[in-house]
Amino acid sequence: MIFYRSVLRELTAVAFAVFSVLLAIMTVTQVVKLFDKAAAGVLPTDAIVAMIAFSTLSYFGTLLSITLFISVLVVLTRTWRDHEMAVWLTSGLSPNRWIQPILAFSVPLTILITIVSLYLGPWAARKGSEYSDVLRQREEVSALAPGVFKESRSGDKVYFVENYSGEAGAAYNIFVRSVTDGKTSIVFAREGTVRTEPNGERYLHLKSGRRYEGEAGHADWRVVEFDRYRVKITQNIRSNEDSRTKTADMSRLVGSDRSEDKAELAWRISLPIASLILALIAIPLSYYNPRSGHTFNLLIALFVYQLYYNLISLMQSWIAKGVLSSYWALALLHLLMAGVFVLLMLWRRKPLKLWLRSLGGSRA
Repeated sequence: MIFYRSVLRELTAVAFAVFSVLLAIMTVTQVVKLFDKAAAGVLPTDAIVAMIAFSTLSYFGTLLSITLFISVLVVLTRTWRDHEMAVWLTSGLSPNRWIQPILAFSVPLTILITIVSLYLGPWAARKGSEYSDVLRQREEVSALAPGVFKESRSGDKVYFVENYSGEAGAAYNIFVRSVTDGKTSIVFAREGTVRTEPNGERYLHLKSGRRYEGEAGHADWRVVEFDRYRVKITQNIRSNEDSRTKTADMSRLVGSDRSEDKAELAWRISLPIASLILALIAIPLSYYNPRSGHTFNLLIALFVYQLYYNLISLMQSWIAKGVLSSYWALALLHLLMAGVFVLLMLWRRKPLKLWLRSLGGSRA
């Protein structure tokens, strides 16, 4: 009981410290990127905090997975390095007894990773995309600044209004220049209003104006006088965002036949499974031999971690491309890594030569 509580207590403390460091590193990285965008005028400064929150939630599952693996590896490596493991083994505790406290610590985190991977992470990514769209649309509408020539975000339109009321959405003495497929369109109107359509698109509805259309350097320009005319300001980007795979709901991924959706579903399911298996593999990988150097086992553990997740990413890519039509290959990968854990535990329980000798004796 003392052994069980001491292991859980140390794992919890180390996990909290590791997660805090990883979260701080990721937050600082996101802050630098977002401030760079804000300095370039791409992102409003008042949106930085919200974008950091959405980004953090979307990567929460990956951070927890890394935290789980590093915590188990660091705690057990310390017990080997400080010869505490030798005391526990001498008192009659086999290496298999470490599985129970590691599972007691890993299973709740794995459940949390599952919730984040399947639901919370995609929801945060989707909300972050929607918030980016709102900011993009607000920036586009803000191009209607009175007395100033302003270019749209896409660069295909230039606006000028003499007077503009943001609350009423009304503008007066309007100039709009747009370029489409090499043809230039210039519109002059006495007044106009900004309206949002039911599908989310925004239009500038003009009244009593004139439109010039033609190609620069040519004399065949058309002149059209109109009573009513509308110019699209923003597109319904939100509907395009909903079609993206990484922000899709689980209900859509489960019932979809698209290879991209299958690949995304495979990744979301694989993340918690891989987290639990890696936490168990950290038990034999934490073995510390002073003669082999202080970081030898950590390098091997890092290699195993990178290899596992790279193989998952590779199979996800194959599923997305249609090379793999089912999840059996990915399931075999998880079973293979679980088998690696069993083999490493058997290896740590007795030297390799004795283990092979026992196998040979059993065959005889």
